[in-house]
Amino acid sequence: MKKDIHIPKVTDIEMAIALEYNEAHNVDEWIVYLINKKETPLEMVVIVSQGFSETKTTSVFRKKIDLLPGQSSAKIELIQPELFALDNRFQVTFFENNTLYDKTFLFKKDTIKENNLSNIKELNKQGIVCK
Repeated sequence: MKKDIHIPKVTDIEMAIALEYNEAHNVDEWIVYLINKKETPLEMVVIVSQGFSETKTTSVFRKKIDLLPGQSSAKIELIQPELFALDNRFQVTFFENNTLYDKTFLFKKDTIKENNLSNIKELNKQGIVCK
């Protein structure tokens, strides 16, 4: 039964969207990162992302990471600025010490803007963090 399944609360995991300069293409790009602030590694990480509003929905994007070491981050995807007018949801599921964890991160529409950037010390980049 669903009520018998216990999925513990996720802590020390964050999603970030950082603004990066791409030297090869001579443009600024917005990149989505998963940040593991834990000391322990995350295993079998699955990230499912989708943008949505009342009238529009993007296709679903899935990314798998076999192992994300403790105190590290992983580049997940490039996100187009046109999607910032939508809510952007990232559902992250992973195992830590043989326990299943699940957390949904939501970047609300129109919050991903250059004037909202702050320093993300784990990435050494400017961006927006969702905890």
